[in-house]
Amino acid sequence: MKHTLTHSLIGLAIIAALTIASPTSKAQESFSLCWSIYVGWMPWDYGDTSGIVKKWADKYGIEIDVVQINDYIESINQYTAGQFDACAMTNMDALTIPAAGGVDSTALIVGDFSNGNDAIILKDASTLADIEGQRVNLVELSASHYLLARGLESIGLSERDVTVVNTSDADMVAAYTTSGVTAVTTWNPLVNEILNMPGAAKVFDSSEIPGEIIDTLMVKTETLQEFPELGKALTGAWYEIMAAMEASTDVRAQMGEASGTDLDGYEAQLASTQMFYSAADAVAFVNSSELKTTMEYVANFSFDHGLLGEGASDSGFIGIETPAGVIGNSGNIQLRFDPSFMEMAVQGNL
Repeated sequence: MKHTLTHSLIGLAIIAALTIASPTSKAQESFSLCWSIYVGWMPWDYGDTSGIVKKWADKYGIEIDVVQINDYIESINQYTAGQFDACAMTNMDALTIPAAGGVDSTALIVGDFSNGNDAIILKDASTLADIEGQRVNLVELSASHYLLARGLESIGLSERDVTVVNTSDADMVAAYTTSGVTAVTTWNPLVNEILNMPGAAKVFDSSEIPGEIIDTLMVKTETLQEFPELGKALTGAWYEIMAAMEASTDVRAQMGEASGTDLDGYEAQLASTQMFYSAADAVAFVNSSELKTTMEYVANFSFDHGLLGEGASDSGFIGIETPAGVIGNSGNIQLRFDPSFMEMAVQGNL
């Protein structure tokens, strides 16, 4: 009896130890994704409300909570702090916030690049050169800041020739209506809203640096490796949404309304966005050597602005992995462009 009891206790101890060692269960895992209003990220809202995300989550036996955050930078901060597993953000912001904060992230989906959606707008002026000496309202240290730097560089100026005023995207339109604000750098739908106001002139936009401001869905690398079903569900959902979006004006109208405009307004934003409706096109973009070159530009800008962390000794302090090669420190990779899940979509293996 004692012998049997001893074996029973050992068995229970082993079960308890296994339970402690593996606290998560593969049977039903819950994940969360955050996004903010932008033309290239409205598909996540449609995917949520239409049930497409749930359909794909169910296919892989998981739950995915899709959450809108009104302030873009705050959404990335919350992702970096561990409140979300995935977040819609640009390539630069992925490097300077989560990667610089030690959060290893993978660009699961590259959805588009800005081809005019990000712009420098001046009030009662007609050329970019008129910006010299002005105060420029923008979301500091974001892709807008990068656009400003690239624009100034194109005419032989630098940030020393202007004064940057940090302004939340949620406050940008209201700020522009005040007499003290004469220059802004922002993104759509805010760009088009501001351009409809008296005296507003677009003097530089992202179509002049095509392929450099890239819109992605970042997922924590550790989470993606442990739960590849999350990557499969999100990628499968995304390309089903892309097919519906490309084919249906009703779907695009819903996305427009959810972003605070209408079909015409949303179509105007899409006209200045290079959407990758096809997974094959997205894979080709990620595999190209141009992506590596772009991320070198971004790393240099980020280092020059002190965005890679206090310990960063140069622009290569944080390793960035691309199919064309690693940029920077291969021993400190914190940002990865991995097209493997999008390749599964191309092959029909999701």
